[in-house]
Amino acid sequence: MQTDKSKFNAMLNTKHDDGSVECLVCMRKCRIPKDGTGFCHTRINQDGSLYSTIYGLVSSAAVDPIEKKPVYHYLPGTKCFSLGTFGCNFRCKFCQNWEIAYADGSLLTNMHGRMLSPKQAVELAIQENCDSISWTYNEPAIWFEYVLDCAKIAVEHGVRTVFVTNGYISPEALDAIGPYMNVFRVDIKSLSNDFYRKLIKIQDMKPILQNTIKAKEKWKMHIETVTNIIPGWNDTDEDLYAITNWVAENLGELTPWHATRFFPHAEMQNIPPTPVSTLEKAKLIGTDNGLKHIFIGNINSFDNNTYCPSCSKKIINRNRYFADVIGIQSNGRCSYCNAYTGVVCS
Repeated sequence: MQTDKSKFNAMLNTKHDDGSVECLVCMRKCRIPKDGTGFCHTRINQDGSLYSTIYGLVSSAAVDPIEKKPVYHYLPGTKCFSLGTFGCNFRCKFCQNWEIAYADGSLLTNMHGRMLSPKQAVELAIQENCDSISWTYNEPAIWFEYVLDCAKIAVEHGVRTVFVTNGYISPEALDAIGPYMNVFRVDIKSLSNDFYRKLIKIQDMKPILQNTIKAKEKWKMHIETVTNIIPGWNDTDEDLYAITNWVAENLGELTPWHATRFFPHAEMQNIPPTPVSTLEKAKLIGTDNGLKHIFIGNINSFDNNTYCPSCSKKIINRNRYFADVIGIQSNGRCSYCNAYTGVVCS
């Protein structure tokens, strides 16, 4: 892809004497040789300087219920303008969006997607009466410069911001984007490094946990977590206990945990869908660990309404991705007993 260097300069990198450049946007911290690209294939070293190949290149744009992210407890029942690009810093063998996540960003042209400037993206969100804008479908950290520019404009116009992420962003990038991001919707796929090594090709998943805590504690982002439960990989009692216990102890019992049903995708077509009994077990284990808001995704047979953690009255009526707030005050407290629910309504 021919890049306009005045527009696509990559941020957060270190140049080395041998002409290589170390990218500091995610925790892979690729050291990229001249004319090479990083693991995500969206950052290229040209003449000893680093450039993004996907700035403003949109693979998908849609107006969604915010619940589809899934984000259930931040502005429930509102619309979210969703944007995705090409590529990813993960190579999940079970990726549901593998067609765009596996794409080689260094080979793409404007013909492969739609070019949207940050200003245009926010204007579209406003035109569509969206209360928020999200970067989703693939990992938003890989088009960090674009997301940051969009988020700054969104904040200026009162549009909330949602970062739908695998959590492997670098601390430097998280700190740069932290002041402009309202929601950190993060995948906690497992607490096992073996899982991440074999299915995702990263060696250490601890930075994901550290970033999630930092997003909550330092940047005061609303946190929601997702685990795609894959038969034979992260579905044992021990796996589910470890994940839900970590969420409860480090993020708080009011943090939503979305346990989603796996379906065969990408390189894992031979794995069957998650049994309903496993999802029932996951909800029971999470409840036993103290989590108050557990939702089961990719299946319609579960009760995914929101109930007050104190009086147990229904406070959000939910039909798949559509939500009706029926018992929460604007300050997030239950309309029946005044307990804090953890839901952000305004």
